[in-house]
Amino acid sequence: MSIFRSLRHYNYRLFFTGQAISLVGTWMQRVAISWLVYRLTGSAFLLGLITFLSLIPSLILAPYAGSYVDRHNKYKILVITQVILMLQAGALAAMIWFKVYDMFWIAALSLVQGLVNAFDVTARQSLMVNLIDDKQDLPNAIALNSSMFNAARLIGPALAGVILSTLGEDICFLINFLSFIAVLGCMVMMKLNLAEQAKSKENIWIDLKKGYDYLKASPDLASMILMMAASSLLVIPFTTLLPVFAKDIFNGNATTFGWFESAAGFGAFFGAIYMATLKPGQNLQKIVILSGTVLAVAVIALAVSPSLILALVCTGLAALGLMAQTSSINTYLQTHADDLMRGRTLSYYIMAYQGVLPIGSLLMGYFAHQFGTQTVVAFEGFAGLLIVSAFIYHEKHIAKTNAMAF
Repeated sequence: MSIFRSLRHYNYRLFFTGQAISLVGTWMQRVAISWLVYRLTGSAFLLGLITFLSLIPSLILAPYAGSYVDRHNKYKILVITQVILMLQAGALAAMIWFKVYDMFWIAALSLVQGLVNAFDVTARQSLMVNLIDDKQDLPNAIALNSSMFNAARLIGPALAGVILSTLGEDICFLINFLSFIAVLGCMVMMKLNLAEQAKSKENIWIDLKKGYDYLKASPDLASMILMMAASSLLVIPFTTLLPVFAKDIFNGNATTFGWFESAAGFGAFFGAIYMATLKPGQNLQKIVILSGTVLAVAVIALAVSPSLILALVCTGLAALGLMAQTSSINTYLQTHADDLMRGRTLSYYIMAYQGVLPIGSLLMGYFAHQFGTQTVVAFEGFAGLLIVSAFIYHEKHIAKTNAMAF
């Protein structure tokens, strides 16, 4: 089937298999740590703070990580980061197993995860092009990767909801620790022939500035990254507040929270499947606009949902829009960026997505504490509509400028 065509490539097939297993564990850990923090503290602000610490290094380090990855062996970087993330999951499992409910150490381990992820995600995204022998299959590989990520987001939280209610958070962390064995095993089996990276004689910060100058001279790439940054700051943080919807607004438990996360995974999975079925040459700008609108409207509907069922449906639709938006932006950047600048371009995308998101999570967590969760989530939805409008205006301006140039 054409939807799975990128799996015919041996290295990508191994990558896909290892990641599929590991990501289920990763999502179980994400749900477990969010539930643990909210169960122990009952604070929406602290919930936002933990998300902030796990993602803020991407804002500071992502551009540097992009330059670093462009200079070094992406495969080796990925192996090292996966080992460290495995140890981080093991440390969390041990801590909760011995009932050391110390928010300082939970926060510290979240920060470690964020520091490592700044390099891990950049290396993983940049390596993708080397796993596919036929570059025509690259957009399909990116979309299929997103499908796998969101299938894990569907399965992981559902399993976590059951395990949290029966066995406890430590088992979720332990399963994540064990899941990294699959990733490392598959990576060892890969047959990669990466060209030796030419060591730049220039200072890495000069390399970094070249990436910035490249984006400045490429308004189509820059506009995609700016839209991602605005969404990460003002719209996507609604996901951080899902435990509040589950526990306080709908008077649920860990299983209810698992339903919310699984609904998000369900919607995002279908969004990813849609992206995987797209043929080469699709207008990705139109998909960005449509998906951004779906995301914004669904977030507004979630804020005013009178019932749990409707809230779950709205969460799924919001995740579908979010998935299509991020995947189309990612695909556009991967297929339009220059080979020599791909790592740096993707690092700015990661900074805009995962780096800005913690600031948004911290802000929205604080505002939710002050003004109420539903009010803040409704604001996020309306902000999303304004962001889409600004993107449409900017795209028309670029088209008009290009037309005048000819």
